[in-house]
Amino acid sequence: MENTISTTREKKLYSSAFILYLNFFIHGIGVSILGQQVVKMSLAAQWGTTDDAVTIIAAALGLGRLITLPFSGPLSDKLGRRASTLIGISSYIIFFLGLALSPNIKVAYAAAILGGVANSFLDTGVIPACVEIFEPKSGLATMLTKLFISISQLLLPITIGYLTLNKIPYSSLMYGCAIALFVIGVLVTRIKLPNSNNSGSAAKASLIENIKNTKFTKESLALIAIGFTCTATFQLWLNCAQKFGTEVAGMQNVGQMQIWYSVGTLVAIGLTSVLVNKIKEVRFLFVYPLISLCMLVIVLLVKTPAICIIGSFVIGYAASGGVLQLATATVNNLFPNIKGTITSIIMIASSLSNYTILTLAGKIGETSGPQSVMLLNIVITAIGVLLALLVNLRYSKLENSVKM
Repeated sequence: MENTISTTREKKLYSSAFILYLNFFIHGIGVSILGQQVVKMSLAAQWGTTDDAVTIIAAALGLGRLITLPFSGPLSDKLGRRASTLIGISSYIIFFLGLALSPNIKVAYAAAILGGVANSFLDTGVIPACVEIFEPKSGLATMLTKLFISISQLLLPITIGYLTLNKIPYSSLMYGCAIALFVIGVLVTRIKLPNSNNSGSAAKASLIENIKNTKFTKESLALIAIGFTCTATFQLWLNCAQKFGTEVAGMQNVGQMQIWYSVGTLVAIGLTSVLVNKIKEVRFLFVYPLISLCMLVIVLLVKTPAICIIGSFVIGYAASGGVLQLATATVNNLFPNIKGTITSIIMIASSLSNYTILTLAGKIGETSGPQSVMLLNIVITAIGVLLALLVNLRYSKLENSVKM
């Protein structure tokens, strides 16, 4: 009888996890839609501005995320995963409606900031909730977020192509996302979630208080820093590698790089989701960046179109295929009582990477060219490999300290 009750409960929780992951399917569209050229041109005409200005709007997503992450995690620990998720859903609805209806760039900028707010609350609501549902398979729980994001990003260009072919306004996609989020929100209010195993003090503490009350070792700080370095690796490739392919490797169709990058990411998600059940998450934090580092060096030295395509697949697999999610799962295991807060911290590191490294890459690219940007990526990825080596050498000691 007890086994039947337990099985029924597990099925309900897995159904809850699926509904929570649907938020990340929509999130994949939210973080990608402003990068689609035809959508950018349409929005630029709507706002009476230029394509470059739309890129600035996209940057506001990161700003909203940075502003909110310091307190979204503690709020998740205090109010619960459901409340945090609903805040994220509400903010994302405003984001999509804001893009569709905004008459000018100022309103759109405000809507984009709310999109970043949504991202941070979903990160600190959905991810810890799913980690708690799938425990002890926390690596699988975080990898599935990447899976849902990657599927929607793969489908997005196809959907936009369909809208273009049939002359349907792109705003219809934004309205559709808002409606879908509303439905998901209603479902989130009804689903069963596990009780968070936070201590009372941790649940009520602010981010600063949690940091003061938590003993951070050099290894745990290295894990947080990996959130910075692994993000830099795939962001630099996504934003700068196509220019390298065109100007240095002589590629004619650099769009192939994006296709193979996406394929690599999806392959990594499928394979890694299986492997994390047999191998500790922390091992991937060393092996995958090391693969990325070797591939980046080969691309810089060989400089041919074929190598750029191979490099796109490998970087998609090893850099974008879940390293950030696995780092998040690993650090959650080390700080089980403040999962929301620690998720906030590592996502802050990731967001800082988006801003600082891409800004630096833009300046280096203007003065020294795409090869120097590729070298920058190599240096940062090498730092990530060294950080992961430190964590791996000391991880058994860290695990024992958590158990004690």
